[in-house]
Amino acid sequence: MSGVFSPTRAKIKERTLRTDKYWVQPAITFGVLFSFIIYATFRAFENKYYFAEPLISPFYSPCLSNSCIEGTSLLGQPFNNKYFGIGISPSLFILIFPLGFRMTCYYYRKAYYRAFWMSPPACAVAEPHEKYTGETKAPLILQNGHRWFFYAGLVFNVLLTIDAFLAFKNTEGQWGHMSVGTLVLLNNATLLWLYSMSCHTCRHTLGGRLKHFSKHPVRYKAWTIASKLNHQHQLFAWISLFGVAFADIYVRAVASGAWTNFYFF
Repeated sequence: MSGVFSPTRAKIKERTLRTDKYWVQPAITFGVLFSFIIYATFRAFENKYYFAEPLISPFYSPCLSNSCIEGTSLLGQPFNNKYFGIGISPSLFILIFPLGFRMTCYYYRKAYYRAFWMSPPACAVAEPHEKYTGETKAPLILQNGHRWFFYAGLVFNVLLTIDAFLAFKNTEGQWGHMSVGTLVLLNNATLLWLYSMSCHTCRHTLGGRLKHFSKHPVRYKAWTIASKLNHQHQLFAWISLFGVAFADIYVRAVASGAWTNFYFF
């Protein structure tokens, strides 16, 4: 027998010999992610204040239910509340995809495994679980679907980018105007693209299976760009999370009349 159970290893009863406050980072991660979950759940079921011409909340775009406010359905209204539940929030039809992308993200796995399950809470700290099966059984086996959520996330990135360009209209639908809301939606779309393009799956999709880079110069160039962005994937994961939350908060505040969406021109 070898490894951590080797009889030659020291028998240490303490969970860790670390003397620093290693628990601070997972505690902050838990607080931020749990707060986002609470807010996103509240907004998903609130089912109002998600559209203020020409701004739409990223939590409700594209609005696919026949209960959606007029002007919010870029892809039509394929879901009829008569069959899918009376009064169901239209955001529930779409949030599963961006949520699935983040939940299966390699970085977020590390973050919430440590923060919520203490598996492990930090380096050189033993986890409290007696058994570890990895991602081979339910529900963690669903993590293997990350690449498919990545592809779905790209579709939503395109749609949210379109929403940002549509925000160059004014409240009367005239083009050539820019408001604070325009910048908010542009910032959100940009951060989401950076998060997606820095993803490990993106890097692998672009060049992970290439044997001869010289034969694929375009894919090689894209792979090098994604590789550079990948070094900042953790940063993009966090700021894009705050970006999408703030975009929703801003649209909600404007739609409810709490804030005024000021126009630059």
